[in-house]
Amino acid sequence: MPNPSLQSAAAPLAVAAIPTVAPVTMVKKPSAFFGFLAGGIAACGAVTITNPAEVIKTRLQLQGELVRQAPGTTRIYTNFAQAFVHIAKHEGIRGLQRGLGCAYMYQIMMNGTRLGLYDPIKHSIHSLLKTDPSKNNNIVNIMAGGTGGVLSAFLASPLFLVKTRLQSYSSHEASRVGHQHYYKHTFDALRHIYKTEGPRGLYRGVDASMMRTGAGSSVQLPLYDVVKQNMIKVGGLENGALCHGLSSLISGFFLCIVMNPFDIISTRMYNQAPDPITGRGGMLYKSPIDCAVKTIKAEGVKALYKGFTAHYLRIGPHTIFTFVFMEQMRALFGRLNWY
Repeated sequence: MPNPSLQSAAAPLAVAAIPTVAPVTMVKKPSAFFGFLAGGIAACGAVTITNPAEVIKTRLQLQGELVRQAPGTTRIYTNFAQAFVHIAKHEGIRGLQRGLGCAYMYQIMMNGTRLGLYDPIKHSIHSLLKTDPSKNNNIVNIMAGGTGGVLSAFLASPLFLVKTRLQSYSSHEASRVGHQHYYKHTFDALRHIYKTEGPRGLYRGVDASMMRTGAGSSVQLPLYDVVKQNMIKVGGLENGALCHGLSSLISGFFLCIVMNPFDIISTRMYNQAPDPITGRGGMLYKSPIDCAVKTIKAEGVKALYKGFTAHYLRIGPHTIFTFVFMEQMRALFGRLNWY
């Protein structure tokens, strides 16, 4: 008869189940400096190609300012193609690339900050909220995009002011729309504005610009991230130039829908003449809300989407080239272990 004690001794020992712990993905915090550098270089490459569309957009947005157009009224600029030919004919390549030098400085300051700080800000928000930075989080993306957009708009506002005024100016008298500011170059403009309007003059319209860029960045950067990830996971595209270009094109269209009303207001706030009595403040608008109300009252709601085609033809390619160039710069910096 078998001995129970021997049986129990011979029985295998039960081993307690060891709980498995999911590996934690460690994500390195991106470099803010090299992110700024990548964003700035990418944006400068893009603006070289898209600056003529920016000039056309600016003039279409200022045309008929606070004037209700009667049916059949002749306009200087009727559409993007006509405006391009008109400016090229009467002002040449210098007219189409007006304000390019200032646009470079603006892009470095604005997009270097906005694009370059997006990933570091996003990483910081993830750390603050104790969420996983390796997983997509739309709320975090929107917060990071909006924060970077508002900060960049504040820093770059004086350059946006000068760029708008340089691009609205026409050397051909019959082609002029909006108030005309004549400056020799960017630094002459900054000096003149500071001398005649003071430090506040350099930051006129900054509230409209912060609303514009904050709203745009909240849409553009998170949407670009989502579209790119879906292009790779669902569409089966490689994480390369084609994927970046298509993602940019889609995000750029929705960006245009959101930004165009803010863009109209910013352009008009920046370009308005100073008060003729004090030489300071704005002659037409007191605030972005005042500008929006007066524009809608005089020109109708459709006025908030003036120059939409030119805006997209500018922002679509600009978004594509910016993100494509930026992805290549990030890849280069990554290989060098800088980013």
